[in-house]
Amino acid sequence: MHFDFSLVGELRMLLCCHRLVVGIIMIKVVSCNLNGIRAAKRKGFFEWMEEKKPDVVCLQETKADQSIMASGAFDIPGYHLAYHSAEKKGYSGVAIYSKLKPLKITTTTGHENMDSEGRFIMAEFPSLTIVSLYLPSGTSGDERQAIKMALCEHFYNDYLLPQMEKQKTIICGDWNIAHKEIDLKNAKQNMKNSGFLPEERAWLDQVFDQAGWCDAFRVRNQDPGQYTWWSYRARARENNVGWRIDYQVVSPDLKTAVENVEIVTQPMFSDHAPLVIDYARSLE
Repeated sequence: MHFDFSLVGELRMLLCCHRLVVGIIMIKVVSCNLNGIRAAKRKGFFEWMEEKKPDVVCLQETKADQSIMASGAFDIPGYHLAYHSAEKKGYSGVAIYSKLKPLKITTTTGHENMDSEGRFIMAEFPSLTIVSLYLPSGTSGDERQAIKMALCEHFYNDYLLPQMEKQKTIICGDWNIAHKEIDLKNAKQNMKNSGFLPEERAWLDQVFDQAGWCDAFRVRNQDPGQYTWWSYRARARENNVGWRIDYQVVSPDLKTAVENVEIVTQPMFSDHAPLVIDYARSLE
């Protein structure tokens, strides 16, 4: 992974939680919308996580307030847990598990809806920043869609652009937008639906083409039929009628570090599937 390990002490600290394979530091990052952390726990998500042994896990839609997250019910040995819950109970919420303790945790962006709804948490490490992000859906109506687009614009101007000048960053999360026709099963039928509107896709064009951020999954996988969310209706998952709306978006200096990408469709923990990406850096 193309980090600048200028200090020996920093290198040793990072190596303590990364896998070392033939002169390569391998860092495994998982992102998943759980549609309720309590439900996902009952379905075995944390047993799966312990088997997978990721270095960082970013969660969205935890649907658990601060007191529940602080209760110890979701603590996992060997991981540090940071979280940001919505003010409204049983709604939204994001979290980050990491083997390495973050130097700093940030949960505010300056946008009222994003901050009060628990949609952003950022963990800063010595040579890397990782974000768990949950952008809103606009499917409930025009008012909510307008909030979604205003939030996206704020996030672009006040976070994505300034962060480009800072250290290497991975933004994991449910962005609630399919970027291109390859990213959902029924593109033509959804052109006028939230999640695939022209203005939403144009915003992602800005993120990737103008600002220079990178859709890490597409670095390694250009195949159709690669989805991360399926409706619970009409046997959508069984028939793979889905959308790819969950991403790991990386700063351009991490594009060459993307090694392996995987959408884990089984076992099922929610209506979303975990997105797992390995990042690598040569030690030579």
